[in-house]
Amino acid sequence: MECRIKWVENMSFVAETGSGHAFVMDGAPEHGGRNLGPRPMETLLAGAGGCTASDVVVILKKSQQLVSACEVQLKAERAETDPKVFTSIHMHFIVRGKDLKESVVRNAIKLSHEKYCSASIMLGKTAAITHDYEIVAE
Repeated sequence: MECRIKWVENMSFVAETGSGHAFVMDGAPEHGGRNLGPRPMETLLAGAGGCTASDVVVILKKSQQLVSACEVQLKAERAETDPKVFTSIHMHFIVRGKDLKESVVRNAIKLSHEKYCSASIMLGKTAAITHDYEIVAE
């Protein structure tokens, strides 16, 4: 996996991924940024959310669950001193579908957190990661 980060101006950077995608990251205005994109740490948190959400959807589909939507709401706390690593992350899953089995949803989330989601497992080295879920029937 590869990625290249280019400084644009002020505190703006463009990330170019090995898969051919690009996005802008920017600092907060109080740190010289212009708020043109997410902060680098926000992209890290979003990456963990995307990683675990994709795991859950794949596991539910393989388990023949009729899942129609999966959302993960993340809230993180950071250390007050440098390096300001994540110290806690809570992930709230909202899974929608028809006749979803709670035990299968619970197991999919558990498998993602314990075995498959490399992003959240890596972040779990510095942060206490918790999760809960709700199932919305359609």
